[in-house]
Amino acid sequence: MESFFKLKENGTSVSQEILGGLTTFFAMSYIIFVNPAMLSQSGIPWGAVFLATIIASVVSTLAMGFIANVPYALAPGMGLNAFFVYTVVFGLGFTWQEALAMVLLCGIINVLITVTKIRKQIIVAIPDFLQNAISGGIGIFIAYIGIKNAGLLSFTLDPGTYLALDSGTIIGSSAAVPALVNFTTPGVLLSLVGLFLTIILVVKRVKGAILIGIAVTTLLGLPFGVVDLSQLGQSTSISQAFAELGSVFGVALGREGIGSLFSDPSRIITVLMTIFAFSLSDTFDTLGTFIGTGRRSGIFSDEDLRTMENSSGFASKLDKALFGDSIGTIIGAIIGTSNTTTYVESAAGIEAGARTGLHNVVVAVLFLLSILVTPIAGIVPAQATAPALIVVGVMMMGSFKEIDWDNFADAVPAFFASAFMALSYSISQGIAAGFIFYCVIKIVRRETKDLHPILVGASVLFLLNYILMAYLSA
Repeated sequence: MESFFKLKENGTSVSQEILGGLTTFFAMSYIIFVNPAMLSQSGIPWGAVFLATIIASVVSTLAMGFIANVPYALAPGMGLNAFFVYTVVFGLGFTWQEALAMVLLCGIINVLITVTKIRKQIIVAIPDFLQNAISGGIGIFIAYIGIKNAGLLSFTLDPGTYLALDSGTIIGSSAAVPALVNFTTPGVLLSLVGLFLTIILVVKRVKGAILIGIAVTTLLGLPFGVVDLSQLGQSTSISQAFAELGSVFGVALGREGIGSLFSDPSRIITVLMTIFAFSLSDTFDTLGTFIGTGRRSGIFSDEDLRTMENSSGFASKLDKALFGDSIGTIIGAIIGTSNTTTYVESAAGIEAGARTGLHNVVVAVLFLLSILVTPIAGIVPAQATAPALIVVGVMMMGSFKEIDWDNFADAVPAFFASAFMALSYSISQGIAAGFIFYCVIKIVRRETKDLHPILVGASVLFLLNYILMAYLSA
């Protein structure tokens, strides 16, 4: 163990790594409940997502520990799972099988661009303030989803301002007016109690605050009448969950996945842009986590960053970590979940003293043991997971502090990149808006020399996609 993980060389010990692993697990374990609640909305069986979340987290976290020997745990990413459901499936009309195929291709592409300089060039192409705007915008998006799932909003539409489809779906216009609901229903009241409880626990720096918030809110759901224990025996069992997983495992590689994805030529541009959006979000989410926590703790040195920027292959520890993250996405897609990414909650374990991949072994074992709570997890209501979404979203909005809002040329692209994510219910639309406005401002100011060809090319592709969508809907 000492020779493999190089504990002494990294200034750590077995006890430190175990403590760090425990801390990281309890900081990120909310994903075990939140990810199934979100992805099952796309049609993937709940039990399959539950197990896929755990298994993908176990395998990818171990891969990161063994490949890069760094204390970063992985799991299906928040924001990326929302993009999967609300943009790709609900918004663009792809099936969940096709969406998993896109995630798989995103992982393969990320592996290819990681072993070359392409991923690094993409990172360099987009200015720091826009990267921070994208990260913060995803936070707004996640928090907004949590607010909606909590049932805190109602929308008013006047006659003539909406379209009723034959399927029963109502398409409202921009005349829809949002408002807070009256706090009279048990579900809404439970969500509020859970939200205040979770915020208090996080403010008090209680370890595992978000997971505790989910658990306590679920228990409070009993007197509120939201949780019915009589359904406990009817919820998903471990055997049923594995059976459901069997119907999802590998579907991304099959006829309903990749086989269907490129069958319609009219969708190819949309498919490619969606995969690009997946890859972009995954890349910045991961790199932001590595740089934001790795430099401060010394896990990644300045030399690692310079080597990463100026070399190809796996010349630095950061290169190996990026490769491990990419492998995680492929693993997750094959098993049956959205993009698996490096968790910023790993910073809690690093703060507790973890410095090596032994930390990842501890986290993986704890995730594996979580399979035993399958029958109980099935009764966790949306009102218990909604506060977790809101709190995680607020945490992600910390990236906004790195943006110079007094500089209008930066503020405009940053605003549209972040605000459009929530307002259009789409991460990719926010990225597109940010890119396009940034290019327009640079052209108007005659600063085209500052525009990277990759960013210009992406903006052109986004514009072509809008033109194509307008043509097809005409």
